[in-house]
Amino acid sequence: MKPLISIITVCYNSEKTLAKTIESVLQQTYDAVEYIIVDGNSSDHTVEIAESYVEKFQNRGYQYRILSEQDKGIYDAMNKGIHMATGELVGIINSDDWYEPIALEKVAACYLETAFDMFYADIRIHKKNKQVIKHSRMRKFVVSRDWNHPTTFIKRSIYDQYQYKLESIHDDWDLYLRIRKAGYHIEIRNEVLANFQFGGVSNERSLRKSYVRGKARYKIYRNNGYSRSYLLECLFIEAVKFLVS
Repeated sequence: MKPLISIITVCYNSEKTLAKTIESVLQQTYDAVEYIIVDGNSSDHTVEIAESYVEKFQNRGYQYRILSEQDKGIYDAMNKGIHMATGELVGIINSDDWYEPIALEKVAACYLETAFDMFYADIRIHKKNKQVIKHSRMRKFVVSRDWNHPTTFIKRSIYDQYQYKLESIHDDWDLYLRIRKAGYHIEIRNEVLANFQFGGVSNERSLRKSYVRGKARYKIYRNNGYSRSYLLECLFIEAVKFLVS
């Protein structure tokens, strides 16, 4: 039996990009889908755009839900969406990113084959007129550059135990480390299943913000039992972001 997949998009004042994300869900080749949009009480036309798709989702046979209210940030909104989700698997795609049409079909096939607890795959990064493939890997030396949040799918039952802590911009990486540390079954696939638009809070170019992000990432490593040597990894990541932004 096909697993129901819940997709969550969190957004705030995303009228310029939300439609592309929504369309990528509508264009999936997989038919057991629940789509949840969690809006942070936008002041632009974000909610109107989301509501304009109600009939299209009904015609597609997808469950479609919209929540708009003030939140405590992106990860609080994600937790709200997870709480609303009824699917066996949960994926999160931000309002300026989008899926490949085959994405959910590939995820479901892998789940039926392997019964994974967590899954992730490659993404295509779009930056100005350039495109770069960021591959997924899993190595003994754990680094965030091997993991791609837009392609991540986690069993809903796992989310009952692990949710976002609301402590930093890297709460998603903290969640990944906690799930991996607990020994859950993780599957990866080296094919592009989502597209990531370079930019946003996690990539803003500023020495001060780079310092704050690097410090937060290092704290997450240490809280999850990793050595002080990971300070170099955090500095490396922020240096690359600063240079290519």
